[in-house]
Amino acid sequence: MRGAGGSRLRGRLDGWLFALLLLGGAGALGYLSQRHAVVADWSAGARASLSPESRAVLAKLDGPVEIVSYASPQGDLRRTIAGFLERYQREKRDLSLRFVDPQQDPAKMRELGISVDGALIVHYRDRQQELDELDEHSLTNGLERLARGGERIVAFVTGDGERRADGEANADLGTFIKQLEQRGMRAVPLNFSQATAVPGHTDLVVLASPSLALPPGASKALADYIDGGGNLLWLSEPGNDDLGLKPIADALGVRVLPGVLVDGQGSALGLKDPRNIALGDYPPQAIVRGFSLATLFPQVSALAQLSGKDWTAASFLRSSAQSWTEFKPIDNEHPSDIRYDAGAGELRGPLDFGLALHRLSPSPDKSEQRAVVIGDGDFLSNSFLGNGGNRALGERIFDWLLGDDALVNLPPRGAPDRLLRIDQDQLNALSFGFLLGLPLLLLLCGGAIAWRRRRR
Repeated sequence: MRGAGGSRLRGRLDGWLFALLLLGGAGALGYLSQRHAVVADWSAGARASLSPESRAVLAKLDGPVEIVSYASPQGDLRRTIAGFLERYQREKRDLSLRFVDPQQDPAKMRELGISVDGALIVHYRDRQQELDELDEHSLTNGLERLARGGERIVAFVTGDGERRADGEANADLGTFIKQLEQRGMRAVPLNFSQATAVPGHTDLVVLASPSLALPPGASKALADYIDGGGNLLWLSEPGNDDLGLKPIADALGVRVLPGVLVDGQGSALGLKDPRNIALGDYPPQAIVRGFSLATLFPQVSALAQLSGKDWTAASFLRSSAQSWTEFKPIDNEHPSDIRYDAGAGELRGPLDFGLALHRLSPSPDKSEQRAVVIGDGDFLSNSFLGNGGNRALGERIFDWLLGDDALVNLPPRGAPDRLLRIDQDQLNALSFGFLLGLPLLLLLCGGAIAWRRRRR
């Protein structure tokens, strides 16, 4: 009897000791889980983790990074953004995230150019990068631009009624250029009444919608700059094709078509003025690859490429099939009272109004020369910059012209294991296993346990 009682006591002590050890182990695991995080990615191709390219970019950032998200607190948007950025925070501990409610200060949002709920502004050192798209490609490219440092000199032609890079008037580009300067670009004026040629250290020249005729010396200096391998952004306007710009058009092999581009499908989009061209999809070209934001262009000129030039041109802005070049004056009070007139020589769409050109550079200092011609400059003006993706498109244009389109080329990583493909025999085997095999196995295991207990 004494032996049986001792066995029961030892059994109880063993049980209590096991329980204490179990609780102690659980407490230790809880404590360690708070101090140390262990994350394992078992997805196909490790698509739930950052790519090696993104980790390499983060390694270049030797200081803290702050990301401010202008996302509404309603819904799950903030949770989605925080979950996406958690992968970056695991690689870089001093990367922080802060949320701001965009409804609290609408005027500040307009000043910052925030037009998309959930937009991000990434701060690093004294520079910042704005992002409207939440994906690894966009964020990693933005971080790479911040890590690159070094100013790019962008010269804006002045003195002939161009849009001012530092102006605050509705037609000027001041708001957009301030944002470019925060990304490492420096805007400088270029007045050909004071200079006979483009300075040699210039990375890009911008001719933004001159309203007066350029002096012959200015046109020749710009044409020589293009022939020498310089990069150019030319923002044209309807009716501005006779302002001494022919040498520039000839150097690029581009023609600005007469008339103003109008679009008959604008009324279906809520646009009362047919001169407003709204785009939601774009031709395949590097500037707009993966770009899905809507953009708005008021007062557009159509463009055409001339043959016989050594430029390779690709359209990245194109009007719809319901558009045409309107030659007659448009009544601003009744702008929709217009009709297509083939007899007057009007051209029916789709028509290109944004061309990206590149060729082997004539300069030995560069391998490739790039130029962009757009039949509208209003889309980057202070009045229209906040419309949809206008600002984001403008940034992409400048990045491409400055050769920053290939900063980080992240291929899209899909989910190859989202679909399970099985034939009928495999489906029958799975059905048999779940309906008969698994219950039979559980019964056998239960019977074996009961048999062993009876033998004790």
